[in-house]
Amino acid sequence: MAAEFKKFIMRGSVIDMAVGIIIGGAFTKIVNSMVADIMMPPLGLLLGKVDFSNWFVVIKQGATEGPYASLAAAQAAGATTLNIGTFLNAVISFLIVAFCIFLLIKGINKLNTHKEEAAPAPTTKKCPYCCTDIPLEATRCPNCTSELK
Repeated sequence: MAAEFKKFIMRGSVIDMAVGIIIGGAFTKIVNSMVADIMMPPLGLLLGKVDFSNWFVVIKQGATEGPYASLAAAQAAGATTLNIGTFLNAVISFLIVAFCIFLLIKGINKLNTHKEEAAPAPTTKKCPYCCTDIPLEATRCPNCTSELK
């Protein structure tokens, strides 16, 4: 059983999948940072100095009554919140990752697409009487001796 497991683990597809998952995890951290630290601050500024990470709605007040200055303050008070900004950051991160994967797959498909070679021009034709292949220039079938037009 151990030898069979070792054989399964050492297959190329399993190792490729593991490498893909590790790189995907690292890529996700980069994209999340790009969304939270680079894209959202200017977008929030354009929309009137809105900080999306602190965009939330209080469903139930916590131990201390609101209003809360930040999401962290609301959570520290034990308030139940809808974290709209966090969700919006996650949606934008997903769209960026999906677009990057789309571009990656598109590039791979472009590399893997082989241009179909044009079919060579035919050098033979069928005799209309005996249906054998004969040269295009033939005026008489060598098999049935019929005259060709």
